[in-house]
Amino acid sequence: MQIKQPKEPDTRRLFFALWPTNSVRRALAEIARGISCGGKPVPVGNFHVTLVFLGPVDTMRQDCVERIATEISDVGPFHLRLDRLGSFARAGIVWSGTTNTSPGLISLVTKLNQGLADCGFQPERRAFTTHVTLFRKADKWANKWVENIPHDPVEWPITDFCLVESSTLPTGARYRVLHRWQLGNSQRKKASSTHSLSSGNG
Repeated sequence: MQIKQPKEPDTRRLFFALWPTNSVRRALAEIARGISCGGKPVPVGNFHVTLVFLGPVDTMRQDCVERIATEISDVGPFHLRLDRLGSFARAGIVWSGTTNTSPGLISLVTKLNQGLADCGFQPERRAFTTHVTLFRKADKWANKWVENIPHDPVEWPITDFCLVESSTLPTGARYRVLHRWQLGNSQRKKASSTHSLSSGNG
C-alpha cells in the first residue's frame, strides 16, 4: 500500500519594501548609466528598498504578516535622500543609498520586525542598510571607486510601504506588489498588481 505524504502548504516568497515613484526611478536610472562596474544592471522597474525579507510564506502566515502591517499606525510619512553610492563587494552588488538613515525609516523597519516576531519570524541580525540595488554581479574591485562617483542626490518622499512577491523565472525574478499601506493611517490598504523582471531581489 502506498502511503500518501502530507501535502506541503503553498507558499509565496515575500518581502516588505519601499516602491519608488516613476520620477525616482528615472533619476536612479540616470545615475546607473554613469557607472561602469562590469555588472548586470537591475531593470528600472524593479528598483526598491527592501525593508524586511520574509522568504517562503504560507497563507496562514501571510494573513498574520498583513495584519501586522495594518496595525502599524504611528509611523508617518518621511523622506529619503539617496546621496551616495556603495557596494557589497562579496555579493557583487552596487547600490544607491543614504548618508544619514531617516528616523522614520528606522522606526518602520523596527516596528515591522517586532510585529513579525509574533508571526514566527526571526528578526534580522544584520544592521539595516538603506539601499536600492542598481547592479548585480559587479566586479569585486568596484567598491574601491564607486563611492567617489559624483551624482545629484535623489529626493524621495515616502508615503507608503508594500508587500511584494518574488518569483524566479528563467529570465530573472518577477516582482509583484501585493498590497500597499499608507503611512500614518493603519486602516488604509490598497491592492496593486505592479510587476517586472530582474535578476533577483535586494
